[in-house]
Amino acid sequence: MFWAYLLRCADGSFYCGHTDDLERRVAEHASGALGGYTAARLPVELVWCADFATRHEALEVEQTIKGWSRAKKEALIRGDWGAVERLARRRGSFGPFETRVLPAASPSPQGERNVHAASSATPVRPEEGPKPQAEDPSRRTPRENPNPAIILVRPQLGENIGKAARAMLNFGLTDLRLVAPRDGWPNPSAGPAAAGADLVLANARVFATTAEATADCAHVYATTVRKRGVTKPVLAPEQAATAIATQPGQAAVLFGPERSGLETEDVALARTIITVPVNPGFGSLNLAQAVILVAYELSKHRDLVQPTAEELLPPAPQAELEGLIAHLEGMLEPRGYFHPAGRAEITRRTLRTVLTRPGWNHLEVRTLRGVLSILERARER
Repeated sequence: MFWAYLLRCADGSFYCGHTDDLERRVAEHASGALGGYTAARLPVELVWCADFATRHEALEVEQTIKGWSRAKKEALIRGDWGAVERLARRRGSFGPFETRVLPAASPSPQGERNVHAASSATPVRPEEGPKPQAEDPSRRTPRENPNPAIILVRPQLGENIGKAARAMLNFGLTDLRLVAPRDGWPNPSAGPAAAGADLVLANARVFATTAEATADCAHVYATTVRKRGVTKPVLAPEQAATAIATQPGQAAVLFGPERSGLETEDVALARTIITVPVNPGFGSLNLAQAVILVAYELSKHRDLVQPTAEELLPPAPQAELEGLIAHLEGMLEPRGYFHPAGRAEITRRTLRTVLTRPGWNHLEVRTLRGVLSILERARER
């Protein structure tokens, strides 16, 4: 079972996340152990939660709620589904989460999702709750082509873990696993470096060995630019991403520590090596840079939202452009711009080419005409 949840922070703001262990996750937020957004806004209060069959559903709901207005979140906490629907329609969108959750009752029958409003819950205090522990891999079950896992093996700096989390979330990846991080976990330096990718850090799982971290993975890829004395298939990131997208089962990509990269024993666990062509005289990549190279290629096979293209106005009618050209020529003529007379035709043609090439729209043409008019009046004065 996986949970999406909503916390109210001490400053009145909201934090939305998802987890497979709600009680532990809320305790971690309350203790400040996770760092990031909530740690600076204690105490926190659990005000809403809902359970789901898969992590993908919980993550989808989390990301949907994060885009909601404050009024809409408060309606959700009250359980006022009519208000949620009205607010959604007011904005012109009624997302998939709202469509699915609105009919739900609390509690729901066996096999359906439970939705809970907890607005009267007692604030969770920092001293409550256990510290995060390494996950038992036997508790995890493989899913059909799930979110690929990014596994950082013995990472050294919290800042690099945070930057790697940021790179992951940029491209829709959320399954971060840490193997024996040098400075322990949670690491207070990771939150600021993640620049808002708190959900990746909040759900990061810690393992004692690389073998434990990959126990549920059907396809393990090791990133390295050095020869490690092992013979395995070698793929570029784009080739590996295609393979991961088309093969069923959990996939994982291993990244080594900043100082030396993966050890031979780590690479031996992988079935395939991922590498990129680099300068042989300077082949070391920063950890987050290596993660973003792979994450970007993986994103090409995921349903991510492309940035909205700006709606461009069509070019102005030819008559308006001719008016601009005539206006400018009329200002230049008395000042001798087209002299000598033998080159006047070429000069006019060149000027026309310069003004025609950009494809000005009608607003831009009118703006330029306004500039010319102001210059004319200034000269007359």
